[in-house]
Amino acid sequence: MTDKPQGGKPGDDSAAEEAVIKAAEEAAAAGAGSEGGTDELAAAKREAGERTADLQRLQAEYQNYRKRVERDRLTVREIAISNILESLIPVLDDIGRAREHGEVTGGFKSVAESLETVVAKLGLQQFGKEGEPFDPTMHEALMHSYSSDVTEDTCVQILQPGYRIGERIIRPAMVAVAEPQPGTQTASAPDAEAKSADADKADGDSDS
Repeated sequence: MTDKPQGGKPGDDSAAEEAVIKAAEEAAAAGAGSEGGTDELAAAKREAGERTADLQRLQAEYQNYRKRVERDRLTVREIAISNILESLIPVLDDIGRAREHGEVTGGFKSVAESLETVVAKLGLQQFGKEGEPFDPTMHEALMHSYSSDVTEDTCVQILQPGYRIGERIIRPAMVAVAEPQPGTQTASAPDAEAKSADADKADGDSDS
């Protein structure tokens, strides 16, 4: 006599099916947990990247702000110095006129030289010399004449020196300008031709 399996009828696989279903559910749960962890890690990396980008952007903005503040500070300083130096130009003019008359002597000479040294250190430069070419961007012509001694517009007298700070003109130099004498070059051309003809003639006579 054959014993029948306990817990069910022959051919009844319900217990096995339940075991398989339970194992599948556990595997699915485990897989879901693993996927959830991966999603959280990806989200954390994404957030960290966004925070890093924000930090870099803020740092760049701060650097630009610092540069702008420094540039504005230098601009304000240059304007302040320029205003002070510009107000001292009439004093320098008085010193120059006194020097021309031989009145810069004694203690006044020391003070005048100290003042000129200080303004030079602050960037104020005097310009304008006799004999230099006339430049309308630097010179202002107050007198005009013609001369056979010049070949281009030339400053022949400095009536008042000019001043500049760096490349910026504070005051143009007041000058007297001389232009080449009209017809000087035209007249010199025939003379040159005549001299050349005489030289050729002399060469011909010597050959004969």
